[in-house]
Amino acid sequence: MSTTNSSNAIIFAVGAILSAGLLSYGLMSSVNDFRSFDRVVAVKGLAEREVKADTAIWPLRVVRAGNAQNIVYEELDKDIQAIREFLVSHGFSDDEISISAPNVLDKLAERWASDDVGLRYTGDQTLTVYTDKVDQVRLLRQQLSELGKQGVSLGGDSYYTMVEYHFNGLNDIKPSMIEESARNAREVALRFAEHSDSRLGKIRTASQGQFSISDRDSNTPHLKIVRVVSTVEYQLID
Repeated sequence: MSTTNSSNAIIFAVGAILSAGLLSYGLMSSVNDFRSFDRVVAVKGLAEREVKADTAIWPLRVVRAGNAQNIVYEELDKDIQAIREFLVSHGFSDDEISISAPNVLDKLAERWASDDVGLRYTGDQTLTVYTDKVDQVRLLRQQLSELGKQGVSLGGDSYYTMVEYHFNGLNDIKPSMIEESARNAREVALRFAEHSDSRLGKIRTASQGQFSISDRDSNTPHLKIVRVVSTVEYQLID
């Protein structure tokens, strides 16, 4: 009877040892697998492209001053019509031209006005060109002296008369730029893996940044730089 109990005890002990060994091996294997899975590299891939603006918004502002309100209105209207004719004669259509209402100020009506205001009335009015003829806008801006010779009183080169250049073709180049940024990210990851004596595994996470459009430089606002950065996280394998 005691012999049987001793045999059972031995079998139980051997089984416990084997079970503990298997459990320990499983835990170590899991830890190693976890550590292997946890070895990752996060890289960024940049895609950048220079494009030409496809839309121009060109405001032309005229200013007048005088002591008779009706004369100021008449002069503003005359200037605006001269600008419109100038633009149409150089290839722009009436559909591309919009004209704001005139704005005339009576300086004596101002709250803190004094009797010495000089010319009593000042007025301004803006004609705006919205067009895809970007090159034509750039060319014609150099010929505005023709309007000055006609007596048109154009406003100065201020914030309100700056030409805006826009690029609206982003959707056409998005797919190829996303592909390029992802490819660049993978090239960076491959170099990192090579230097760390590892192999590149599967992608764990990937995210695409926002597209940005900016002027190439302050002297060529009609040329734009489109950028996007993709962030990709790869698993590294020994």
